[in-house]
Amino acid sequence: MNYQEASERLEKILAELEEGKKSVDELSELVKEAAELVKFCKNKLKTTEEEVQKAFEEA
Repeated sequence: MNYQEASERLEKILAELEEGKKSVDELSELVKEAAELVKFCKNKLKTTEEEVQKAFEEA
């Protein structure tokens, strides 16, 4: 999975949560999935930022 795919999945999860038609169990699973996706995205952004900084330092 890449950043774009994770971001798109987060948007879909948000739309599902906003509908308010999910059971408590489904909500729980969606929230867990969203938390993992957010963690993935944050790590990807941090890694990218570090790579960009390193590239500028080497230039």
